[in-house]
Amino acid sequence: MTDDVVRYLTHPQVQIDPAVPVPQWGLSPIGRTRTESVAQASWLASTTQIVSSGERKAIETAEIIASQLGLMIEIREAMHENDRSATGFLKPAEFEAVADQFFAQPHLSVRGWERAVDAQARIVREAEEVLARDRPGDVLFVGHGAVGTLLFCHHAGHPIDRVHDQPAGGGHMFAFARHGRRVLHAWRRMEDLDRPAPR
Repeated sequence: MTDDVVRYLTHPQVQIDPAVPVPQWGLSPIGRTRTESVAQASWLASTTQIVSSGERKAIETAEIIASQLGLMIEIREAMHENDRSATGFLKPAEFEAVADQFFAQPHLSVRGWERAVDAQARIVREAEEVLARDRPGDVLFVGHGAVGTLLFCHHAGHPIDRVHDQPAGGGHMFAFARHGRRVLHAWRRMEDLDRPAPR
């Protein structure tokens, strides 16, 4: 029996608009094109469930893939990115500095952000509730870089650390086996998943 695969995909590039709340940002033309380019990839062929965060950019990513596979998406609001509403939009350099602190001090609320330990508990709970249904086929979660990294750290047995964060640009994925939750591979660009893994 082959074990079903659970994949966590982060949304790719977004249309940044400081006047719009971050959860309402949509995909940029580049992000949309990237998603469309992989929607028929062979690694998606056995997917039977697509579960998305409630943020617009994640939903748009999930919808592009779901339309190619003929699947409905399930939206789980609690799969959202770490809550950063206390600061709102931050310019890139400032954002990266605060994000570094978020991962480096997981038990502290940095500038009012959700604590990393709380965000990790939330994303693990959401994933486990979906997987508890034990439906046949592969599962695709579509979400965000920070909580995705926290989920990866949990399943890989790593302490929370930004060294495990996805590379820049989004549109990356890690995978684990449904039974036993064994990590199959760390972050890889979604475009590279039909190619042999680097040795």
